Amino acid sequence: MAKESSNGSTWAVSLTNFLDSGSIVAGASGLTLWQKSFGLSDFDVGLLGALSANAFGSALGAIIGGRLSDKYGRKMIYTYDMLIYMLGTLIVVFSVNFPMLLLGFLVTGIAVGAGVPASWTYIGETSGDTNRAHNIGISQFAWSMGPVIIFVSGTLLAPLGLLGSRLLFAFLTVVAFIAWNLQKKLPESQDWIDQKKKDLESTVENHPYRDLFANMISVKSILFLCGVYVFWNLVAGAMGFFMPFVYETVGGLNNTQANMLQAVLWIFTALAGYFGFALLGDKVNHRSFFFIGASMAVISWVILTYIGFGWAALLAFVIIWGISAGIGAQAWYALWAVELFPTKYRAGSQGFMFFIVRGTAGIWSIVFPIILSTLGFKIAGTAMIALLLVSLIVGILWTPKTRGKTLSQITKERYGDEQD
Repeated sequence: MAKESSNGSTWAVSLTNFLDSGSIVAGASGLTLWQKSFGLSDFDVGLLGALSANAFGSALGAIIGGRLSDKYGRKMIYTYDMLIYMLGTLIVVFSVNFPMLLLGFLVTGIAVGAGVPASWTYIGETSGDTNRAHNIGISQFAWSMGPVIIFVSGTLLAPLGLLGSRLLFAFLTVVAFIAWNLQKKLPESQDWIDQKKKDLESTVENHPYRDLFANMISVKSILFLCGVYVFWNLVAGAMGFFMPFVYETVGGLNNTQANMLQAVLWIFTALAGYFGFALLGDKVNHRSFFFIGASMAVISWVILTYIGFGWAALLAFVIIWGISAGIGAQAWYALWAVELFPTKYRAGSQGFMFFIVRGTAGIWSIVFPIILSTLGFKIAGTAMIALLLVSLIVGILWTPKTRGKTLSQITKERYGDEQD
C-alpha cells in the first residue's frame, strides 16, 4: 500500500540537510578570516576541511548513526542528534584558538554525519511510490538553501570580520534548536517498526552488516552508488569548502565577491532541486535525467578550467554547475540508496557509504590545496573533470529501474520475498 508522508515531516527532516551544507559553508565563507586571526598554515586549513562536516567528521558520524538508526529507530537519531550539533556550533562560536576551532568543526561534522542517512531513509520510507523523488527533491532544496542563506548572511556580516563568522555559527545553533524541537515529535517510520516485529519473530540473528556484505546484490549496489556519489562528491566537497578560497587566491576576487558568487550558484542549485528533481524525478526517465545533470557538471568545470576566471566564464560556471548540482548525483544517490536496500540495513548501508563518501572527501581536502598551490589550478581543474566523468559513466551505465515502484516491490524484485 502506498504511503504519503506529510509535507511537514519532510520539511522537518530536511532541516538536517540544511544544517549539513550550512555548517560546511559557514566554515568556508570565513576561512581566510580564521586563517589570518589564528595564523593558520595551509596544512591547518586543509585539516579544518578534513575534520569538518565536509569530510572525516561526518564520515565518523555516518558510520555510527546509520547503524544506530537501523537498531534503535530513525526517531532515536532525531531525539538526540541536534543536541550534539548545537554543542559543536557553540564551540566554534566561542573558539579562542585553533584546537578549539578544530574540535567544534569535528563535533558538528559528527552530528551531521549521524543525521543525514537517517533523514534520507526516513523521507524515503514515509513517501509513496509516486512522490519519493519529490520528497527527496525537497531535502535537496533544503540542502541548497543552507549555502544561499549563509553566503548572503556572510556578505552582510563581512564588515564585522571574524565576529561575523562567529554569528553565522550562532545562527546555525538557533536553526538546530528549531529542528530538534520539530524532529523529536515525529512518529517512527512504519517500515522500521514492521521490520523490528519480523526480527523479533525470526529465529535467525544475523548482524545487519554481515547480511549486507554477504549479499552480492547489496555489494553491487554499494559499488554502483559509490561510483556515482564518491567521485562527484570529491568535486562538490572541495567546492563547498574551498571554492571561495579559490575565487580569492586564483581569481583575485575579494571576500564579498566570492561569497556572492557562491550564493548565486546555490540559488540555481535550490531552484533546480525543487523545480527540476522534485517536480520531474517521479515522472521522467531516470537515465536521461541523470545524464543531463552529470553532463552539465562536466561542462561547467571545462569552462572554469580552460576559459578562466573572467566574469562571463564565472557566471556561466556558477549557473551551469548550480543547475547540475540540483538535479545531479547527490539527489540520485539519496533516492537510490533508499530504494536499493531492504529495510533492515537501509540506514546502515547509507551510513557505510556516507562514511566512504565523506572519508574520501577528507583525504581530498588535504590533497586539493596542495595540488592547487604546487601544480596550479589548471591541473586541479582537470582532475575535477576526470572525477566527474567517472560519476557520469557509472550512473548512465547502471541506472536502476525503480521509478513508480514501492520500496516493498523493489526489494522483492531484487532480493526475493525473504528480505521484504
